[in-house]
Amino acid sequence: MCSVSAVTELLSVDEALQRVLEHARPLAAEDVPIASAAGRVLAEDAEAVVDLPRFPSSAMDGFALRAADTPGTLPVVARIAAGRPAPRGLAPGEAMGIATGGVVPDGADAVVPIEQVTDRGDTVVVPAAVPPGDNVRPRGGDVVAGDPVLRAGAVVTSARLAALAAAGVATLRSVRRPRAAVVATGSELRRPGEPLADGEIYESNGTMLTALLRDAGALVDEAAWVADDAASHESALARGLEADVLVTSGGVSVGPHDLVRPTLAKLGATEVFWGVAMRPGKPLSFAVRGDTLVFGLPGNPVSSLVGALLFVQPAVRALQGVREPSARFATGVLGAPVRRGAHRDDYQRARLERAGDVVVLHPVSGQESHMIVRASAADALVQVPRGAGELAAGTSVRYLPLDDRATGA
Repeated sequence: MCSVSAVTELLSVDEALQRVLEHARPLAAEDVPIASAAGRVLAEDAEAVVDLPRFPSSAMDGFALRAADTPGTLPVVARIAAGRPAPRGLAPGEAMGIATGGVVPDGADAVVPIEQVTDRGDTVVVPAAVPPGDNVRPRGGDVVAGDPVLRAGAVVTSARLAALAAAGVATLRSVRRPRAAVVATGSELRRPGEPLADGEIYESNGTMLTALLRDAGALVDEAAWVADDAASHESALARGLEADVLVTSGGVSVGPHDLVRPTLAKLGATEVFWGVAMRPGKPLSFAVRGDTLVFGLPGNPVSSLVGALLFVQPAVRALQGVREPSARFATGVLGAPVRRGAHRDDYQRARLERAGDVVVLHPVSGQESHMIVRASAADALVQVPRGAGELAAGTSVRYLPLDDRATGA
């Protein structure tokens, strides 16, 4: 059992993330049918089963011929449909009609598009010379059997699924998806739709964190909610520690009702750090018990959001073997001046606007950590480095897109 550590100095965001990723080792691998592989991460290279194309094929509807026979009028001795073999090889001075994807017959070294010739049925008039190799896709021009289609650590996107299927890959060796648990704490919390008494609020972090975990590839059950008493905390956190990742919301500060950290210590979790030099989200904790990663996020919704984006999602991606799991920041310019914090990096919510090739970031009003409705108007999280004074409009800054569909993302 480990006692809760005292904090003498806040870690920088980069230092804290490094400590998280040191503990986020890829999980075991499993075989996954390609039909179920979208979003999975490869544990091993996926190799082509066949050459692609499997045979020299036509890139156009037209006529297969010998380049040396052009220009000229050639007899059409056959017509080749896609999916059917060529009836025979092509003799000098002959042409064969061919569909896109059709097998280019032996002896042919070019295909002339149908719109560039005159098709007279039994003959074809080719008015200009055709270069050798024109419109012929060579066998193995895309990939050769045995060569990797995707490397280990690649995420299987929809486009990559097509590449794998075309190369004949039926099963992938993929890292197991992490199992995650979410526990929201607070006696004042009620589920949306329930009536509220004085002093009560609707619970929102559990819903948000569950979605963020699923977006990163985790398998998540419905979030649990516990009141501010020791027995409820111990029961819920003990169940959560059975997962690969446990994320809690609220109860990680030093008040009399902040029970998460001491309860985790009682349950055998070792705290790696508590407190990060960022705003919002300073009282963030990270602990481990065995192979389970435990994130204690603050209860204020925006603080919880920022902590999940910067630390929890990268850890979930790292557990799946993603090569570069950290949040992917881009670069834009400020559309208005922003004040800097002297001791903590600030992560401000902003709207994206594209001005030509430049992404302009306009901070939204209401940057307090409890203002989740104001934050919902933002589609970017702008990193404002610590320092004195303010950053002027037009200053180059890093930002994290909050919506892949956002302008400039």
